[in-house]
Amino acid sequence: MQFAAREDVRAPIETVFRAVADFDGWERAALRRGAEISRTDSLTRHGTGMSWDAKFTFHNRPRTANVVLEKFDAPRQVRINAVSTGIDVTFVVELVSLSRERTRMDVFTELKPTTISSRLLLQPLKLARTKLSNRFRQRIASFAGSIEDSCS
Repeated sequence: MQFAAREDVRAPIETVFRAVADFDGWERAALRRGAEISRTDSLTRHGTGMSWDAKFTFHNRPRTANVVLEKFDAPRQVRINAVSTGIDVTFVVELVSLSRERTRMDVFTELKPTTISSRLLLQPLKLARTKLSNRFRQRIASFAGSIEDSCS
């Protein structure tokens, strides 16, 4: 199952990349939503190899995931892979500078079930694919808007 969104942001590529790569902010957002996040690497700077363990509730069941920053190509791309029980999730953000003050942000997420039970878990999501795709695009648009607001 895949989701994709494209947004043009009125901000320099460095500003957009800083917002995308604000891993401390993403950790705080997950904590506010009830997840438990713990950093598992010993890196002192942002970069490939950063990793986290996450505990959260999905479909009323406790889940765990191991999250790894697979690619950190500033200021062009961030790729994150999360492995949970039965589901692999890849999250990619690619940035392209359109001008000094405009950046195209392509966001791609793919969920791959690895077991029969995880296929069944994703089946209701496939049935609601259009609604979920629209919500995904709206959230990316909202994120782009927040970046633009922070630049103003």
